[in-house]
Amino acid sequence: MTASRQATSGAAPPPPWVRRPASLARALTAELVVRIVRGDYPPGTSLPAEPGLCETFGVSRTVVREAVKLLQEKGLVHVRQGAGTVVTPSTRWNMLDELVLGASVEGDESLTILDDLVVTRRLLESDMANLAAQLATDEVVDQLRTLVDGMDELVDDHVTYEEHDRAFHDTIMRVSRNRIARAVVRSLESQAINTARYVGKTERALCVASNEGHRRIYERIAAHDPPGAAEAMFAHITEAWLVRRSGPGEPVRLRR
Repeated sequence: MTASRQATSGAAPPPPWVRRPASLARALTAELVVRIVRGDYPPGTSLPAEPGLCETFGVSRTVVREAVKLLQEKGLVHVRQGAGTVVTPSTRWNMLDELVLGASVEGDESLTILDDLVVTRRLLESDMANLAAQLATDEVVDQLRTLVDGMDELVDDHVTYEEHDRAFHDTIMRVSRNRIARAVVRSLESQAINTARYVGKTERALCVASNEGHRRIYERIAAHDPPGAAEAMFAHITEAWLVRRSGPGEPVRLRR
C-alpha cells in the first residue's frame, strides 16, 4: 500500500522495524536485543511465543525463527523444551557482538560497561605500546610526532582533535602487529565513540592535558623504551577516562 493510499484509508504506517531496509529477521533481532538488554525480557523469562511475536512485530513465523536463531548465536537466549525461548543471564552474552555491546553501552546508566571497556582497552593498548616501542621505525616515529604536533594546534577544534587522537592510537596499534588486540579495541570503541557519556567533556584544557599524555607516549616510543611506553599509555587512558567520567567531587577508581 502506498503512503497516499494509507493516508486515504486511515491505516497506520508500518512499525519502524518493518520499514528498515535491512532484512526483517535482522531488524527484528536488533529490536529484540535492545529489549532484552534493557530488561524488558529479564534473564530466566521466556520471550513471547511465535504467534505473539508475529502479531507484535507484524512479521512471519519464518522471520521470528531466524531472529531467534540469531539471538542464540549472540548468547542472549536458548530454546528450552517446554519453556520456549528463554533469556540467558548476561554473563553468557557475547559482549563483542555489535548489537549487544551497542545496546549495553546505550543503557549503561551506571557506566559499569564503559568502565569495563576502558579497563580492557587500557590493558590491550598498553601491551601494544610496549610492542610499538620495540618495532617502530623512523618513519613511524615521524608519523607519531606529526600527529602529536598537529593536535597541539587543534585543541580548540575538538572534533578534528578527536580524529587525530584516534589516528595516533591506531598507528600504535597497527605498528604493534597484534591484529587481534587491535580488532578488539576498534570493535569496543566503535560502539562507544559517539556516546556522550564516553566522549565526555571537550573543553580546550582537557584537550591540552590529553595531548600531554600523547606526547609522553610518543617520546617513550621514539626512545624505544617498551616499559616506559606501556606505562605512559596506561596512565594516559586511565587519566583521560577518569576526567571524562567524574563530575566535581566524584573521585573514581578503575581496577587494575
